[in-house]
Amino acid sequence: MKRKDLWKYCTQEQVHAVLRSLHLLDGVRVKEENYFSCLYAVSNHPERHYHPASVPKKGGGTRRLLVPDYLLCRIQKNILRHVLADFPISDYATAYKPGTAILENAKPHVGAKEIQKLDIRNFFDSITYFQVYRNAFPAVYYPPAIRTMLASLCCCRDSLPQGAPTSPAISNLVMKPFDEYIGAWCQERGIQYTRYCDDMTFSGKFDRREVKNKVRAFLAAYGFELNEKKTRLQKAHQRQTVTGIVVNERPQVSREYRRKLRAEVYFCSKYGVESHLQRRGEKTPGEAVPQETDGDSVRYLQQLLGKINYVLQVNPEDPEFCRAKEQVKEMLAVRSCPVSGQ
Repeated sequence: MKRKDLWKYCTQEQVHAVLRSLHLLDGVRVKEENYFSCLYAVSNHPERHYHPASVPKKGGGTRRLLVPDYLLCRIQKNILRHVLADFPISDYATAYKPGTAILENAKPHVGAKEIQKLDIRNFFDSITYFQVYRNAFPAVYYPPAIRTMLASLCCCRDSLPQGAPTSPAISNLVMKPFDEYIGAWCQERGIQYTRYCDDMTFSGKFDRREVKNKVRAFLAAYGFELNEKKTRLQKAHQRQTVTGIVVNERPQVSREYRRKLRAEVYFCSKYGVESHLQRRGEKTPGEAVPQETDGDSVRYLQQLLGKINYVLQVNPEDPEFCRAKEQVKEMLAVRSCPVSGQ
């Protein structure tokens, strides 16, 4: 008898025992007698626990999010830790994978003759409750009542909300059959394939129309659409980028990004951080320039260090930015250590 058939005989007490084992309310103050009523109340009306938010996109415009409140967010983080983390995802999926850097999405495409980039339209919104129920919480592991609760706790109005901590991991589980099929199809033809969230990249020597038609057809079977406006083809004589990393000869952050970062470190060293921050402010003639606080300087230097670490993540042996990292760390150390005698 298959294991999933055993759930036919699962009692309510056993369902509650399984729910307890998932630690869904870890970190939530709830009385013992209200443990299950709390979970059922949230899962029956998850839409009441979200609020809309928006963040700017790199290319302009805003991205609309649905952000869970404290209670639901805590539950979702527990689902992520105690449930979703146990399930493997496709090797072709490179986003939202613990211990994997964005560089892993670019490496397979270094030095390619051609790179084709395809994008999935409204990726998270297109993932349905049923797909979450089926792919993220398989019948072989959980009885129907628990699958229903878990899927409800991770969805909002029958789709996957962009803004929930569980959504990235669930999207990889939902896309696993697609990734495995397209990956095998590409491998047979000598094509490199990776997917970073909704961004699919293909490289090598191939018929770009055949690839696009194949992807479009298989996406449609899953209820997704291609975003035709974001289809890109990059040849070897052009600058080829994959998730922001230049891959023509070797992985490298763009020249523009490095030049701007190099200038920021130089001006901080030459004029001092506070003076540089004042120079950066766009003020009208005659308007007083506000004094920068130590907190402003520390935050700016931490951001600068993060950008340098990004460059070194892509190219760890870059001597110029290795030196820049030490310079910025020294500037931070001066502001972190109080001067004796004061």
